[in-house]
Amino acid sequence: MSAAGIIDKAAQIVENAEFAFTAADLDAIVRIMMAETGISLSGAKGNLIYSRLAKHLRRLGLRSFAQYCQLVASPEGEGERHEMITALTTNVTRFFREPHHFDHLRDNVLPGLIARAKAGERIRLWSSACSSGQEPYSMALTLLGLMPDAPRHDIRILATDIDTNVLATGAAGIYEESLLEPVPAAQRKAWFTPAGAGQMQANETLRSLVSFKKLNLIGNWPMKAKFQVIFCRNVVIYFELPTQEHIWSHMLPLLDDNGALYIGHSERISGSAEKLLRSDGITIYRKTGKGGAA
Repeated sequence: MSAAGIIDKAAQIVENAEFAFTAADLDAIVRIMMAETGISLSGAKGNLIYSRLAKHLRRLGLRSFAQYCQLVASPEGEGERHEMITALTTNVTRFFREPHHFDHLRDNVLPGLIARAKAGERIRLWSSACSSGQEPYSMALTLLGLMPDAPRHDIRILATDIDTNVLATGAAGIYEESLLEPVPAAQRKAWFTPAGAGQMQANETLRSLVSFKKLNLIGNWPMKAKFQVIFCRNVVIYFELPTQEHIWSHMLPLLDDNGALYIGHSERISGSAEKLLRSDGITIYRKTGKGGAA
């Protein structure tokens, strides 16, 4: 037995489990996730991680999590490492989640941006952790409610996520009908078409407003031009404070003066970015600086 206060790395996390899963294995997975994504799983329960990854061990014909950790840490395990990240990344989302954000976007932000787009300006909105697409499509539906001919103008939405599986879902724009319940009936009729088997698909007009791209928020960002709107909601809570501050400080230079930033209800702006923002509502901010109203 280990001395008091020292973690026994050989201790089993899940008793009577199909696969051996020790404290050392949990530590290895936590370290890999931190290195690859910046996401901290240090407070996660071993049972949750085991349940999400056990099917991967079964598929690979492995006998223990020690073997699995050895694989995903190796150069040959790059593909499986991506599968592990996908399995452990939370993708909870829905259409018009935190609806006051979309009310603010509709009433306080988009009218000015639409006027600028009609005058020939380039307008860009960014959904920075888009998951399976409900957030950027909610942004697009809000835009189309005010500007049905939006695709004819230079106004577009960038949707990014680290998970290529959810990006593929978003790009296809196919959802179970039940998931569209938060979408007003008139918008469902106007911008979605039946896709069979109780599913609906975002039509070509709606899909044309959104581009889905892979992006790791702790990696290199290729974007150079500024955004007038950024949604960064319910993602930085999975990062440790220094990483959160790095993301905010990296993001603010990409937000136009007086541009709108929307964050999750459990999140807070911290670090150097805080002094560049003013509150414009509950978890809504505007970037301070020169320039007219957005």
